[in-house]
This record gives sequence, C-alpha cells and structure tokens, in this order.
Amino acid sequence: MMGNLAGNTDFSLPAWIGALIGTIIAVAIYVPGIRAFERQQRAQSGPMTLEQRKAFEDKLSVMRRLILGADIAILAVAGYWLGAALSGMRG
Repeated sequence: MMGNLAGNTDFSLPAWIGALIGTIIAVAIYVPGIRAFERQQRAQSGPMTLEQRKAFEDKLSVMRRLILGADIAILAVAGYWLGAALSGMRG
C-alpha cells in the first residue's frame, strides 16, 4: 500500500490501475451507446427549422458530455474500488 492520507482513502497501485481500467471501459461503452442515443433522438425529432436544429444540436452536445462524465465517474470509481478490494485480498 502506498499510503493513506485521509480516512479510508487507499492510494494503492492496484486501485489506481482499476480506476484506469474502469475509465477505459467507460469510454469503450460510451462510443456505441452515444451513437444509438443520438440516432434515436434524431429519428424522434423530425423536420426542424435552422434555429430548432441548432438548439437540438446544443442539447445533444450537453447530453453527450453529461453521459460521458457520469459514465467515467461511475466506472472509474467501480474500478478503483475493485482494484482496492482485490489488492486487499492478496495481502
């Protein structure tokens, strides 16, 4: 274990590797997932004026960022926790 700075926070190498793997998985899931989401949203939107299309694209941009952020946060934390748990089992 590398150290314990505050409370139960574990800064071990396996935990950080788990977080990295979780982040990589999050991005791998995000790409096909966001394409399906966008395709569905575009199919439901129908014909729009130029202003409506710009507003729609702006909303999609915000949704993409929110989904990616949540995806990375959840899976990186899960990977960190799993790495920390597995390193604790070893020793």
